[in-house]
Amino acid sequence: MDLPRFLTLSDVADVLNVSAHQAYTLVRSGDLAAIRVGGRGEWRISEADLADFIARQYAEVRRDRVRDAVH
Repeated sequence: MDLPRFLTLSDVADVLNVSAHQAYTLVRSGDLAAIRVGGRGEWRISEADLADFIARQYAEVRRDRVRDAVH
């Protein structure tokens, strides 16, 4: 059984080229799905959830471009 690989907020920040605080804000807002693990409640994001987030962002940009082209 293949289990998903989980990334830290720092990993996600590196992938998205944003600060760790910005990655945390995405998680806290619910825009980026995450779980809390361990005694300290560290955030973890699956690679699949990160890929889904990125795909949604691309789709949103495409929708905005279409909307702007119509107006």
